[in-house]
Amino acid sequence: MAKKIMVQGTGSGVGKSVIVAALCRILTQEGYKAAPFKSQNMALNSYVTKAGLEIGRAQAFQAFAARKEPTVEMNPILLKPSSDTGAQVIVRGKPIGNMTAKEYHDYKPRALNLIEDCFDKLDRENDVVVIEGAGSPAEVNLRANDIVNMSIAKLLNVPVLLLGDIDKGGVFAWIVGTLELLEKEEKELVKGILINKFRGDMDILKPGLEFLEKRVNKPVIGVIPYFHDIKIQEEDPLSVEKGKRSLAVEEKEITIEVVYLPHISNFTDFDALEAEDDVSLRYAGKGEKIDEPDVIIIPGSKNTIGDLLYLKNSGYALQIVEKARSRKCVVFGICGGYQMLCNTIIDPEGVESNVRETEGLALLPATTVFESHAQKMTNQVRALADLEFYKGEIAGYEIHMGRTYLSNGCIKKAFTIFERSGEKVMDDEGGAVSSDGNVIGTYIHGIFDNDGFRQAFLNYIKQKKRLLPLSISVSKSNGKSENKRRIDWDSEYNKLADLVWRSIDMNKVYEIMRL
Repeated sequence: MAKKIMVQGTGSGVGKSVIVAALCRILTQEGYKAAPFKSQNMALNSYVTKAGLEIGRAQAFQAFAARKEPTVEMNPILLKPSSDTGAQVIVRGKPIGNMTAKEYHDYKPRALNLIEDCFDKLDRENDVVVIEGAGSPAEVNLRANDIVNMSIAKLLNVPVLLLGDIDKGGVFAWIVGTLELLEKEEKELVKGILINKFRGDMDILKPGLEFLEKRVNKPVIGVIPYFHDIKIQEEDPLSVEKGKRSLAVEEKEITIEVVYLPHISNFTDFDALEAEDDVSLRYAGKGEKIDEPDVIIIPGSKNTIGDLLYLKNSGYALQIVEKARSRKCVVFGICGGYQMLCNTIIDPEGVESNVRETEGLALLPATTVFESHAQKMTNQVRALADLEFYKGEIAGYEIHMGRTYLSNGCIKKAFTIFERSGEKVMDDEGGAVSSDGNVIGTYIHGIFDNDGFRQAFLNYIKQKKRLLPLSISVSKSNGKSENKRRIDWDSEYNKLADLVWRSIDMNKVYEIMRL
C-alpha cells in the first residue's frame, strides 16, 4: 500500500498541478515509485494515452515528471466544457455524453466507486501517490457531492497540504477563510501550508507567516518563488498572464498568430513553435486585429461550430479568408481548426452544437459531419506527410468528434495515418492541403513537436520570405543533426523539482506522509 499526500488549493490557478509535478519528480529522484492522481479534472487541454484513452494533460505532465507512462487511472474523470453550463463527460478515458452542470452534479455520487477502483490500482503499484484537488475545498455549495477535494481526502485518509497563491494578493485571507469554511474533520486533515509564486523580500514576508501559523495553528512548510525560466505545460485555456505576454512579443523573422478561440483546446500544440529562436508567436484574442503574420493557425476546439460562428461574428473569418486567398500568409488548421477550413460543417443530431449545419471558411473543398453513432477518435498516431516542403513520417495524437470527407479530385490528401494506438490502419486520411499549398489542415495534434516537420515548415515560410533557412547543428558525439531549439522537458522537470526542493521543508513533507 502506497503512502499518500494531497495538494489542495485556496482556489483555481494557484499552482496545484505544478506542485504535484514537482513532488512527483522529487520523490522519483529519491528512488520512490511515485504516481499522480486527480479524481476529476476540468480542462480543454487533454492527452491521449498509449491505450487510446483521454486524460487531463496536467496528469500526463505529472506522470512524465514521475518518469511514468500516463494511464487513465491517474485521471478517472475528465470534463471538457463545451458551453458555459455544459461539458462532455469522459469516464475512464471514454466519453459517456454531454451533461449540463445540474446533470453532472446529480451524476457525481455514482462516480465514487470507479474513482476508488482507479486509485486502488495506483495504490498497489506505487510507493507514493501524490493527489491533486480541484478549485477550492471551501465551495460549500458543492460539498454534498464533492468527489475531488475533502471527500477524497477523507475516503483515503490522506494528509493535505493547502496551497495559496501570494501573487494574486490576499493570500492570508484566502488561507484563513478556506480553513474556517472546512468542517472540523476536514480541517484536521490539513497538515501544512504552502505559499506559491512569491516575489519579494523574505524578511518582509516572515511576520505574515508567523501570524498565519498562530492564527490557523498549522505550519507553513514552504514558500515557492515565482519563476520565469522553467517551462511548464499550461493545463487550461491560456492564463491571463500568458495572454498579456503574448501581445508584446518581440518581432522575429517568422511571425505566427494563433486565433484564441472561446473553446480553444490543446494549445500546447504550439509550445515547440514558441520555443524557436526565429519565431514570434502570439495569440489574437477577442477585439484584436490579426496583423500581417506569415502564418495564421486556427487551433483545436471543443465546440467547432460555436467557435466558427465566433470567427464570423468577430470578423476574423473574413480576415483569414482574405489573407489565405491573397496568399499573404499560410493558414494552418488543427483538429477543430481543420474542420472550420471546410466548405460545410454538419451536425444533424446536435453532437457538439445546436446549429445543425453551417458554412465553413471554404478554404478546403471538404465537408465535416458529426454523427452521434461515430466513436470519438482518441489515439496516438503515426502518419506520412505528403507536402511540398516535407515528405516523411510524423507522430502525434488525435482527439476529435466528426469525420471530414474530401471532395474527390479537388483536394490533395496531406497526411495519411497508417497506425492508430499501435495498430496498423489502411490509408486513413489525417488532413488535406489546398492546390496552391497555402492552406493546410490536419487532425494530428502535436504535429509541430516533430522536429523534422517543424524545421521543414519554418524553412518553407522562410523560403517564401527569401530568408536563410534555419541552422541545424551537428552533434560531435554521434554525427547526427540536432535541433537545439527543442524543449528538453526532462531538464525542465529537474529544474522545477530543484526549485521546490530548495523552497520547502521536504523532511516535514516526509514526516507528514510517514515516509
